[in-house]
Amino acid sequence: MNFDLSDLRAFVTVAQLASFRAAAQALHVSQPALSRRVDKLEQALGMRLFERSTRKVELNAMGRSFLPRAQHVLSELEGALLGMTELSERIRGLVTVACIPSAVDNFVARAARIFHTRFPRIRLRVLDQPAPDVLLSVSRSDADFGISYLGTREPDLEFEELASEPFVLACRPDHPLARRRRVRWEELAEVECIGLAAGGGNRLLIDQGLAHLAARPKWIGEVLHVPALLSLIQAGVGVGAVPKHALSGSAGQGLASVELVEPVLGRQVGLIWRRGQPAAPAVQAFRDVIVAEARVRKEDRTGGVCLAAADRHREGTP
Repeated sequence: MNFDLSDLRAFVTVAQLASFRAAAQALHVSQPALSRRVDKLEQALGMRLFERSTRKVELNAMGRSFLPRAQHVLSELEGALLGMTELSERIRGLVTVACIPSAVDNFVARAARIFHTRFPRIRLRVLDQPAPDVLLSVSRSDADFGISYLGTREPDLEFEELASEPFVLACRPDHPLARRRRVRWEELAEVECIGLAAGGGNRLLIDQGLAHLAARPKWIGEVLHVPALLSLIQAGVGVGAVPKHALSGSAGQGLASVELVEPVLGRQVGLIWRRGQPAAPAVQAFRDVIVAEARVRKEDRTGGVCLAAADRHREGTP
């Protein structure tokens, strides 16, 4: 058949991004050149792979059938080349991760920097989404894997824990509660609180955990994402319950963290991916970096590893 790997990669990238323009940008080629590659592949196969319109492009039945085969061929090639240091800078590809916003700073940012150093031509695409949308993106194959606190019991998904974290009270250092070591949830009924939106995953965990209490937090406002909640707390609008690790990121700098008790509520954050579907080598490589970074962060918090020394070890410097 008269087609090559660049034509195959063009097809897979368009299928993943559902856009010729986005795929052309990802592969650093012009849109007409990308279209010619896809046309060449379709002509070689003797069938159309996409349904095109002025507004969208999507796989037809033949395209959906051919996609996993094309991905397998590219994965085999990546697997053969990925471990060869002298070729790592020549490997191209796209890894898409769906991630809850509060985990981008904690789990993705540092891992992305290390991964990019090792494989500079593999492009990372981060979908920062609410936890239910992360599940949906992974289930629909819109993302290669996800990072979320939902998915531990989904029958079609695998879950690998990265961290277990309690909810804590975040407030400005000049707030009266900042001087406390612990605060009971019921005490928040007397304090102006900013909450995460009702119906969201974090709020669901909190509401379920506090269902038995007679007095509950007095929510004076709601936001969708933890970084927005921290911004309002920084501005002095109120206090709020947030996952503890969120305060270690840049958005939480300068805020006080107070233990919330009676009850102690928390969540597990981890990697999720589709059960029974092998990861492409580039995807597995990025997952491995994220897991290693999470382990370093955990050891650093417990005093087991010096973070600077760990950085030198990971990046091969003495």
